[in-house]
Amino acid sequence: MTWNKVAERLSPDFTVVCPDLPGFGQSFIPADSLDSRHSSKRSKAHALVEMMRVLGHDSFHVVGHDRGSLTAFRMAMDHPATVRSLVTIDGLPVLEHLERADWKFANAWYHWFFFAQPEKPERAITANPTAWYDKLSPELMGAEAYDDLLDCIHYPAVIHGMIEDYRAGLRIDHIHDREDRKAGRRIRVPMLCLWSLRDDLEEIYGDPVAIWRDWADDVAGFGIDSGHHVAEENPAALAAAIKNFLEIAAPR
Repeated sequence: MTWNKVAERLSPDFTVVCPDLPGFGQSFIPADSLDSRHSSKRSKAHALVEMMRVLGHDSFHVVGHDRGSLTAFRMAMDHPATVRSLVTIDGLPVLEHLERADWKFANAWYHWFFFAQPEKPERAITANPTAWYDKLSPELMGAEAYDDLLDCIHYPAVIHGMIEDYRAGLRIDHIHDREDRKAGRRIRVPMLCLWSLRDDLEEIYGDPVAIWRDWADDVAGFGIDSGHHVAEENPAALAAAIKNFLEIAAPR
């Protein structure tokens, strides 16, 4: 799994739970709807908060990367009494992505708009899943995690679940973000914003911390020397950043 190298570094000091992001693994695929509401970050946040409650955790810290950061943000926004702190990695609110989209975004992140189309993304990926996800490897992820990935991406239902996450972004998630902004709702708990220095988030948008300050009261952040897959490429630096934040800014 993506987080195994980070989790093993955090587990001596924290209880670590690494669930599948709904739709991205074989444990749970949200139901379909015309507006993708069941794949919305709001729906996924509710599901993960309920999962943690069943596991006996009525409050907890949340960490999310990329698509997971969108659900983590929604967990903190919608469940302020439950989420004690928030860490996002390589992510911004969906609305910020869309309102700031320009030719650089469209060129680098074209898949957002391709994945929003009906049926064709699933056909393209299921025709040759390993060719589509060719940037991942056993050398990067570890053999066991890579084998798990290969297993997942050869299930059409999982591919569909992942694509629906993107469709929800363009169909309903940005509406939820806009409603929060209009109502003045903000992240009130401590927040850490991290990003990969050898990825393009900062290049396309500028300082991610400055953007997050429009959404959160108490946010700090910095870049980590890594490509996009930071949990696999530089787990030591990522784990250290998370641990330091939780111990200083948001103690247990």
